[in-house]
Order: sequence, then structure tokens, then C-alpha cells
Amino acid sequence: YLKISKLALAFAIIHSKPPGKSCKEYTEHLAKTVSEQDFGWKSKVEALEAEVLRLRQELLLNKICPRFCLEKGKRDVSAETLLDQECINPMSYSSQLEDSGCDVSNDYAFDSLGIASDFHQSEHVDTSKRWLERIPPLNLCCTSKEESLTAPVQFLQHLLEIRKLSEGGILQADFTELENDSFTICNSVSQLLDGLTVFYNSPKFPVSNFLTEAVCVLISLITDTKLSNHVLKKCFKKLEEFKKNLIQIILKSSDVNRFQALHAVSHTLVLLGRNNILRNSLISLLLSEVRQFAEQLLQAHQIQAMYDITQYENIFPLCMILEQLLQNETEESSISSSDYDGEEKHKFLKNLDQIILHLSDEFPLFSLYLWRVSVLLNSAQIQ
Repeated sequence: YLKISKLALAFAIIHSKPPGKSCKEYTEHLAKTVSEQDFGWKSKVEALEAEVLRLRQELLLNKICPRFCLEKGKRDVSAETLLDQECINPMSYSSQLEDSGCDVSNDYAFDSLGIASDFHQSEHVDTSKRWLERIPPLNLCCTSKEESLTAPVQFLQHLLEIRKLSEGGILQADFTELENDSFTICNSVSQLLDGLTVFYNSPKFPVSNFLTEAVCVLISLITDTKLSNHVLKKCFKKLEEFKKNLIQIILKSSDVNRFQALHAVSHTLVLLGRNNILRNSLISLLLSEVRQFAEQLLQAHQIQAMYDITQYENIFPLCMILEQLLQNETEESSISSSDYDGEEKHKFLKNLDQIILHLSDEFPLFSLYLWRVSVLLNSAQIQ
């Protein structure tokens, strides 16, 4: 049947081709016309699917809490009053990340993102909880990259607001509806993760407040004990894929202006790692990448071969993230040190002393980071 169909199509093309055109040219023209029509239909289908998801989001929110009015951004009066009292406008990032990335002209603006304090303060701060309290109403004037994030961020933010207001006794909410409609929340989280991945792959600076809020909403959702259960059940693999993508973005980035962009990605990974469920797998991923790079660097050093200087520079953000997560892990007495014991930890510690010994003269800073990570791993095991 397929052969007959192809033969019939070939005869139809030959008989209908206009004069002055070869069969090949006419076939290519027809193929281009059909593909353009398919692209148009795909765009319409995607738009309709997005609209269906938006309606499902509104319906689910209405089922959870009918009093939480979404029309034109209006809310219950008592809810609005409470949120206005607690919302703190985020710091302006207009002066942030403007130059080549090799220098930061405004240290205060850079620290306001929380990166510097995250990497250099040993005190554990529950940033996710604090950010939940400072999320302002969303600004819907978005760029093209942000448009895909608008619907999921709005939905998840309203979900968090309902959760918080219900805890305060201001609203009555029935979150058992999430069990009946897990598709909506999981699809929203997937859209948010995909949109963030697109942004981090080709970021534009300064980072808009909307994208900063998108990360805040994601972290708050994962941190919330009641809502995170619904998310992690269905979206755990997607979250794992998201973490792997962020790590690869750091390792493979080769732009001249990449360093401050890598700090933004690193900060997101640190926040993800503060969730007890996501932390262990993230530590394993980081241990694996750092170990593989150390082994490759040692091999190149022993045979006096060239090594990738860009990847060498990019490995340090991973080392800093790993060190901070391990430090937070050992400081939390409620978390057992055996939680992140596993194959990757043993692989990392195996022959590590020999690697440090051979690399310490040529690569002292990297060797120091390897030693610091090993100390944190061993100290946790002793505890």
C-alpha cells in the first residue's frame, strides 16, 4: 500500500508540475508549503493547549479555595491586606551584571542577589522561607522568553498564597483537590523548569525581577512540606533533569562574559540543594563531575598534555556549591550524615590523596578545594 501511495503521489506531481520547473524543484516547493502549513497548525495547537492549561489552573484554584478570586488580579480583601503588609519589594538589579563579567562594579547589588553571602557565610539561612514572604505581585510585562513562564509562575504563586493564608486561618482551603488533578500542577512545574532552562542557556542581563520571582516561586514550592509532596511525586525526574542541565550549563559555558551568569546558575543550584530531598542527589551529581574532572586533569598533567582552561575555570563554581551544601549538611544535626553516603562519595575519596599530591604544585587552588571537600565528607562520617 505504501509503495502504491508513493507511486501515485509521484505521478500526481509529474502531471501537475508547472512548465519551466523540474520535478525536483516542484517537489521541494510542495514540501515547503506543506511544512509551513504544519508549523501554523502546531502554533495554533500550542496556543490552545496553553489556554486549556490556564483554564485548568484557574479551575483547580477555585476548587481549592472558592473565595480566592483571580479575576483581573483581585483577591479577597483580608488576603490583600495581609499580603500587602508582608510583601517587600525586591532590590533593583538594574546596575547588576552590566560589564564584561570579570569585575563587579556594584558589590551591594551583587550581594543583594544572595550569591556572595551564600558562598562566604557559614551560617545557614533559610532563604527559601524568607523569599516566600517577600514575593510581590507579578509584573506581567514580560519579554518573549518570560512569556512562557507567566502562566505557571502565576498559578504556583497563587497556590502558595492560598497555602500561607490557610495556615493563618484567613482562608479555608481544601488541598485534597491536588490529588484529583495532579496533571495541572505537574504540567505547570514542568513549564517553569523548561522556561528557566531556556533562560539559563542564553541569559540576558540584568536579570529581570520576573525571572528572579520565578526562581523564588519554584524554591518556595519545593520547600513547602505540604505542596512539595504533590510536586515531587510526579516531577522528581524533571527536577533531576533540571539540576543536571544547570550543572552542564556551568561546565560547558565558554562566553567571555560568562562568570556572573554562572553565579546566577550556581545560586539556583544552592537553593535547590537546601531542600532535603533534592540535596542528596545534587551532592552526588556534583561529586561525580568534580571527580571526573580531577581524574582528567591528573591524566593530562602526567603526560604533559593540554587541558581545557575554560572547563578548569568553570569547575570552581561547582566546587563552591558542593562545599556549601556539605557544610550545611554537617551543620544540621537533624539530618543523618549517612544520607549522602553512597557510591559517588566512595569514588570521590578513593585515591583522592594521590590526586591532590600530584596536582598541588601546578594547581594549588583546585587541590585546596578538593581537600576542603574531602574534609567535609570525612568529618560528617566521623560525626
